[in-house]
Parts: sequence; C-alpha cells; structure tokens
Amino acid sequence: MTSFAHNAAPPRYEIIPDPSSADTIRVQLSGTWRINQELPAEAEIQQDLQGRSGVQRVVLETNEVTAWDSGLLTFVRRLDASLSEGGVRFDPNGLPEGARRLLRLAAAVPERSGARRSAATETFFVRVGKETLDLVRGMSEVARFLGEVTIACGRLLQGKARFRRSDLMLTIQEVGAQALPIVSLISFLVGIILAFLGSVQLLQFGAQIYVAPLVAIGMARDMAAMMVGIILAGRTGAAFAAQLGTMQVNEEIDALSTFGFAPMEFLVLPRMLALVLMTPLLCLYAVFMGILGGAFVGMTFLDLPPLTYLQATQDGVRLTDFSGGLIKAAVYGIVVAVAGCLRGVQCGRSSAAVGQATTSAVVTSIIFIVVSMAILTVVYDVLGI
Repeated sequence: MTSFAHNAAPPRYEIIPDPSSADTIRVQLSGTWRINQELPAEAEIQQDLQGRSGVQRVVLETNEVTAWDSGLLTFVRRLDASLSEGGVRFDPNGLPEGARRLLRLAAAVPERSGARRSAATETFFVRVGKETLDLVRGMSEVARFLGEVTIACGRLLQGKARFRRSDLMLTIQEVGAQALPIVSLISFLVGIILAFLGSVQLLQFGAQIYVAPLVAIGMARDMAAMMVGIILAGRTGAAFAAQLGTMQVNEEIDALSTFGFAPMEFLVLPRMLALVLMTPLLCLYAVFMGILGGAFVGMTFLDLPPLTYLQATQDGVRLTDFSGGLIKAAVYGIVVAVAGCLRGVQCGRSSAAVGQATTSAVVTSIIFIVVSMAILTVVYDVLGI
C-alpha cells in the first residue's frame, strides 16, 4: 500500500467520455484516497452519470492517485454496487495491483447470512413472535438439561457416575471456605440492620429485649438463606457459567464427549453436589453471624446484658425455624447450581457469549431464588411450620 504525506492533495474525480466507445465513461481519480479523509460519495458519480444517456460501462483510472488505503477500496465497492443496481457494468482494472488483489480476496468469500442488520424496523408483533419462539426453545432446552441432570444424579446414587473426586473437593473449597469472608460481612451487617429496624418500634413500648428473638428468627427462617443464595448467585453461579462457557468456546466440552465422558457427570454433577452440600452450612454460619450483629446492637445501643440477650434468643427460636431455613438454603443452592451450569452449557462460541451467559446466570438465579422463597413461605404457612 502506498504511503501518504501529511500535505497530500485531497481526493478528486473527473468524468471523461471514452472517444473509442460511445457507451463507455472513464472516471479519473486523483489525489490521496484515505479513510480519514472526506471522500466523495458514490451517489455523486451516479448522479453525474444519469445526465449522460446510453452509458453501459464505467472504467476506473487511478494513474493520478498519489496515496490510498482501505478508504479507496470502500469507495470502489460502493460505486460498483450502485452502478450494478442501475444496470451499468463497472471495470476496476485501472486500480493499483494491490487494490485489485484485495478486491478479489473480498469477493472470494461470500458474505455470511445475517451478518448485516436489516434496515427495515421490525414491527411489534414480529418482535413478540420472535421472543415467544425463543422462550419456547429455551424451555425445551431447560427441560432437556434437567432431564440429563436427573439421569446423572440417578447414576450417582447407583455409584456409576464418573467424575474426579479431586474436582469435587476443589469446588467445595471454592464454594464454601473461600465464601466465608463475604458471607461473614454481609450476614453481620444484615443482623445489625434487623436489630436497628426492630428497636425503633420496640423501644416505644420498652420491649427492646424482643430484638434478640426478632433478629434470630428473621435470620434463621429467611434472611440468612436468602442472603447466602444471592451471594452464591453473584459469586459462584457466575463463576460456573464463565467456566463452562469458556470450555464451550474452546470446544473442551465437545472433546470430553468425543473421549466418552458425559459432560453432565464430569462437569455439572461435582458443581451441583458442592453447592447442595455447602449452602446449608453457609446458611448456619450466616445465622450465627447475624445473631452476633444483633447482639452487637443490643449490647452497644440498647444496653442489654450479654446473658440476657442470649437467653432471649434461646427462648424465642424453635428448631423448626432453623430446619426451615436450611431447607430453603438447599433449594437455593440447587437453583444457583442449575442456573449457572445451564447458562454455561448454553453459551455460544464467542467471547461475548461468555459475558452474556454469566449475566444471564446471575439474573436467572436471583429471580428463581425469590420465586422459590415465596413458594416455600406459602408452603410453610400452610403446614404451620
């Protein structure tokens, strides 16, 4: 490609009739044709040609072009397309040899279907139809994924599932022990918030001692499990989606299938087991940290003795409160594991798809955590738990 100077002449063109043929027009280009310059529009040449009757062929000449880059190629491609629509043949043989080779290379590979965005705006009903079809296809993929997970769990119960125990232990460490700092901080602060909210009303009746069972029951029944679930959705579910999505992009999952390993057993099952095992334990730890947060408020701002606060907590909390929270935590762990692994397996084959899968995993996990919490709360109320 020809180099160009800073004080190069601006791009210009001139239309010259061909004396040897009445139906041929020559377009003489001159100056520098670079992409960072304001190039003439191909519509200008098309408009000039409309005033000349009988033109069937346009020949391009670039003898006076002093420098060029991809801007010249873009102009030539657009001019060719514009002339072809009007039934005029375009002859690019006057281009430099390098430009002709680039044009042949561009024309050798056909444009991928759907690569260009449609200029026409889709109507509301077309968009609704496409979204509905995508939803139906997504539901079928979810059903197939859940079926494969169920089969993998059945093989695990039979002792036939194939996965590395070291992967399971490593995932348990990542899900459980490495999540303790963030769970500690969030749970302690939630306990403080619950204690302050309760004390605002209870102090009006001189019943600040009931802050202790309020915090303990709130953490044990709902808040600890929900906060752990949301933390794991943003931390672990996103990590699962990113890991499996990257493996999908690098075709590692296809390689496992080729070697005879079931991806559901080798990749998904250890991650699900780790979350199902560790989420209830993290929930118990979150309840303890929440009670500590409430005790901090009770002893610091409400002047409650430590033994009095502890006794009020023991008197107000039942075993069913803890069991109900642990069941919710296990359900949330399953939801986060399924959402993270599902979005990772559904990931496309590009780097952008990995980011989309990660975001979708977090959003899906949080939505279904809230839905599950609402359903379980109604069930608990009906059962009197």
